[in-house]
Amino acid sequence: MSVDDEQCCCSGQCVLAAPDLFDQREEDGIAVVLVAEPTADRYEEARTAARHCPSNAISVHERD
Repeated sequence: MSVDDEQCCCSGQCVLAAPDLFDQREEDGIAVVLVAEPTADRYEEARTAARHCPSNAISVHERD
């Protein structure tokens, strides 16, 4: 999972959707990934956070 810093609009929707997977930097509000490779049971939560991102800055890379 990753966040494109240039694309992030700092809305915080990812943090609201998945607070244990995402946070925001205090200095500028850019989203940060707390868990780069969530367990299989957490991918739906990660996908939900990505769907809620208004700037489509989150990419979820699922393992096979």
